[in-house]
Parts: sequence; C-alpha cells; structure tokens
Amino acid sequence: MPDRRVFVTGMLGFLALSRHAMAQPPSRVARIGVLASTPSIAIGSAPADPAAQRLAAAFFAGLRDLGYVEGRNFTVEYRYAGGRPERFPVLAAELVGLNVDVIVANVNRAAIAAQKATTKIPIVMVIAEDPVGAGLVKSLARPGGNITGLVGVVGPEILGKNLQYMQMILSAGASIAILLNPTSPTSPRYLQAIDEAARTLGVQVVPIEARTAEESEQAFTIMKHAHVRGVVVSGDPLFYINRHRLSDRAARSGIAAGWLYREGVEAGGLMSYGANLPDLARRAAGYVDRILRGAKPGDLAMEQPTTFELVINLKTAKALGLTIPESILVQADDVIDS
Repeated sequence: MPDRRVFVTGMLGFLALSRHAMAQPPSRVARIGVLASTPSIAIGSAPADPAAQRLAAAFFAGLRDLGYVEGRNFTVEYRYAGGRPERFPVLAAELVGLNVDVIVANVNRAAIAAQKATTKIPIVMVIAEDPVGAGLVKSLARPGGNITGLVGVVGPEILGKNLQYMQMILSAGASIAILLNPTSPTSPRYLQAIDEAARTLGVQVVPIEARTAEESEQAFTIMKHAHVRGVVVSGDPLFYINRHRLSDRAARSGIAAGWLYREGVEAGGLMSYGANLPDLARRAAGYVDRILRGAKPGDLAMEQPTTFELVINLKTAKALGLTIPESILVQADDVIDS
C-alpha cells in the first residue's frame, strides 16, 4: 500500500512547483507600449514629471513582483503627449506600427486614441474616468473589446464628495466653482453630478470652463469676479498636467482649490479626496501580466479603487486664512504642513 505521507509530500511539492511556474512570466520578450500625458523619463531637455515618475515606479515595481525584468523578458516603448492631448492619435498609431504586445494608457484620451488605432492590441488603463459613461467599455464586469484596467474616477459622484469637504472648510454660504474642460466627454456627467450634490448640500456652484492651460489660468480671474471662495477641479489631464500653475494662481487669487488627486495638493492646492494613483499603477501590472499570458482584455473585469485618501495642505490653508475643522483633520490620511 502506498505511503500516504509520501503521496501528500509529493503533491505538496507538485503544487509548490506549479505555483512557482505560474509566478514566472512568459519566456519570450514582451514589448509594452506606454502612452501617457507627461514623461516619466527625461527626454532631451524636457525633464521628467515627478508624479509621472512615481506612477511609473509603482507600475514597474508591480512587474518586478511578478518576475519581469526589463531587458530580459520585456522592453518598453514610450510615447508621451507632453501635455498636448491632440498628439495622442499620432503617438498611438506609432505604437500600433511597432506591433507592441500591449498598450498601457494612463488616461481616457490616451485610451480613446489607442482604441481608434487598433481593435486587436490589448489596452490596459491606469486611471480611467467613468469608462462606461465615456463609452470605453460596455461594463466594468465585462468590458468587451480590447480595453480593461483600473478605474481612477469611479463616477462623477467623487466630485460631489470633494464639494462636500470644500463646503465644510469654507464659510457658510460661500460660492464654489467647478472647473471643467468642455472638450472632455466626461464633463457633462461631471456637471450633472456636481449640480445634484450642490442641491443636496445647499451650495451655490459656478461652472467654469477651460480648454487650454491659458484659459485655465484665466478662469481664476472669472472666479474672483464671481466672488468664488473655492473651486473643485475635475480630473481632466489638462488640469492635472498644469497643477502647479493652477494651484499657484488659485493661491494668488485667494481661492481654495480642491483636487481629485493628492498630486494637486502637493502642488499647493488646499485639499483632495480621491484614489491613490500609485496603487492603481502597481495593480495595472497584474493586467499586463495576465494579458501576456493569453487572457483577453474584454474578459478581465475593470477594478475600482480600493484606496481613497483625503489630503489636506495646512500651509495653503494658513496662507488663505482658513482654519481646517477638526472633524476633517481627524479624517485626513495625510496632512501637509511644510
């Protein structure tokens, strides 16, 4: 009669080897295309964006955890729009022409351009904004097509939460603006959500539109004339890329700026409530791994953020003459005071 201990030991060894084999990346060298708004590496005289560097570091750390080593079993083709989203279609076509195995797109406009350029090459999103509402996927559970990945903005309701925090910080009855890019397909849904939240909270909201970096800065002059005390900045890449300029302009205008991501607060904004972007970037590596192993993107459910963070900039609050309520400080995940 076979020794049961030998059988069990053999099975455990087999399972351990199986798990080890599954943990190993495919043997061939994969080509990963990166299509993003701002550079995570220095290109010529153009420096890398620190926030983009942080996202890239998290993504590649995720790949390393899965056994990938750049130059050994994968290479990367970078394409950056340099803050000019109109360049995305040309850059996406270049990646398709290189026949990369997968395209990692950081934002909606990058993914839209990539999807128009190819229906065959899988696309993994890192910071999708309301992808169902934007028409990128059929549903989060079953995306269909060639796009999947992480959702950075679950839905426009996140703006309502930011509006609520801003109302709690500002004086009663203060008007609050919402900064939108009218060329973004998500803007109508954002505006609808912020209007609904404003009615619930009893806040007067002033919609302000900006299509360019220059219009974004000019928007603060409009806000000042409208006696606005705070602004909730939507998650459009135009504003994210120019977060330092806009946060500085907001401070000089005496307007409290609320962002969807902590990077806006690190740039001098007052507060933010939203997803942790490096966490999304690290998790995106898992999608790339599964796709390189043969999974179809349309069958991989899009994951929503698991980590939301409230960040407060006390230095900015002091400069604006604001006192952050203790009820908000105790909720904050991070407080910047220098």
